[in-house]
Amino acid sequence: MHIPIAIVGAGLGGLTLARVLHVHGIEATVFEAEASPDARAQGGMLDIHEENGQVALKAAGLFDEFIALVHEGGQATRVVDKDGKVLFDQPDDGTGGRPEVPRGGLRRILIESLPAETIRWGHKLAAVRSLGGGRHALTFTDGSMATTSLLIGADGAWSKVRPLLSDAKPVYVGVSFVETYLRDADARHQASAQAVGGGAFFALAPQKGIMAHREPHGVLHSYVALTRPKAWIDGIDFSDHAAALARVAEEFDGWVPELTALITGSDTAPVPRPIHALPEDHQWSRVPGVTLLGDAAHLMMPSGEGANLAMYDGAELGRALAAHPHDIEVALVAYEEALFPRSAFAAAEAGELSRLLFGDEAPGSLVGMFTGFSSAG
Repeated sequence: MHIPIAIVGAGLGGLTLARVLHVHGIEATVFEAEASPDARAQGGMLDIHEENGQVALKAAGLFDEFIALVHEGGQATRVVDKDGKVLFDQPDDGTGGRPEVPRGGLRRILIESLPAETIRWGHKLAAVRSLGGGRHALTFTDGSMATTSLLIGADGAWSKVRPLLSDAKPVYVGVSFVETYLRDADARHQASAQAVGGGAFFALAPQKGIMAHREPHGVLHSYVALTRPKAWIDGIDFSDHAAALARVAEEFDGWVPELTALITGSDTAPVPRPIHALPEDHQWSRVPGVTLLGDAAHLMMPSGEGANLAMYDGAELGRALAAHPHDIEVALVAYEEALFPRSAFAAAEAGELSRLLFGDEAPGSLVGMFTGFSSAG
């Protein structure tokens, strides 16, 4: 089976690329490891930025569908210290330029915008090899195979396509997150719900923090962050949910109960997420017939930019291919020449944000950033 354009990964970036190509009358096939669109939960809220994520959705012709997903009030921001003292509180007045939408809803509108045959579900890439002349052979874990004239790795942090271009591998950055959820929080966890407020919430101290967001239907979705060696997080048995939550909560001894309840009150199994990143200046030499987008190209510290950059990458690559339909290499050169400096800048900013969140001056360092934005605005 020969596929002219093969996209590995049906995340937001790969789907945006497929959609922009479809808008321009160019067929592509997306190979996705998951068995179906509903094979797993799709995460929480995303703030979609005017300068990149929204640009991508406009290129995909899906801006109106995106607007219909917006969670009103989600752009509110609050920062507190370990005693629950409010240090910064900005309501959502609708002018922030970064409206919040559910990741799953955004993925759904992208999937539904594509012809049904575009996505091959249940196709987990096992191996890929070059055939020369820009062609590649793909082998999937179910034993099926395909060849392609253009291979795009949109397959995330642990990309199977990346080794065709780069020897770089993600490395642990010294910070681990633990993901928790409190459901029906306004009734069952009133103190925590009041502390978090209506949007994004940061409770910080040096080397640690609890970052939460209010989602629709009274859900509080939290990421508990700790600057610890990877051996520390690996040493916790997360299969014992109560013991794991108690162990994480020990690191916040002395914090007020409405904050620690965001850990101990979790209604779901805690999920450890050791944070990894590629080098900030990650790039590669041009290899015919293959490129990367999203986390496969520029995995970085969490900063609110990951999904936005992935969609923007997909849109920009799609537009480059549409502009050069008879010369793939010209399109890929144009795409990568813009991709590399854009990614390096965003990765450096993500690293700086991490220092503001978890450095020795937290939470004052983050408050200073937000008040600076407010003054500039």
